[in-house]
Amino acid sequence: MDPVRLDVWLDVACVFKTRSEAQKACKLGKVSVNGQLAKPHREVKAGDRLIVQRPLGRKQLLTVLGTADQSLSRAEARRLYDDTSPRPTAEAIELRKLERLYRAAATPATRPDRDQRRTLRRLKRGE
Repeated sequence: MDPVRLDVWLDVACVFKTRSEAQKACKLGKVSVNGQLAKPHREVKAGDRLIVQRPLGRKQLLTVLGTADQSLSRAEARRLYDDTSPRPTAEAIELRKLERLYRAAATPATRPDRDQRRTLRRLKRGE
């Protein structure tokens, strides 16, 4: 199998939802290949070891088993890598649940309707 761009492989392997998310993660230093920070255009091949930094300090450890440069089904995409990440502890799972609940409570459920927007505009203008 031919080497493939890292951002393309991360997208095809369903590690990130989109290629642009994969590029962004690479540019921000969240992805390393064989112990070195990787740019999106770096080529990956079978046998490479990837470390993907996830939110809340989690790390996803992947070993590349195969490459592909076109979209695959999720089941086939999972065959492209071996995930050797350690299982989260019970405390870590509970922390994630609390974080999700906090974020859900902190964000508004709906957008303001027309009347609410007009009232907000008036308040901002000082009327």
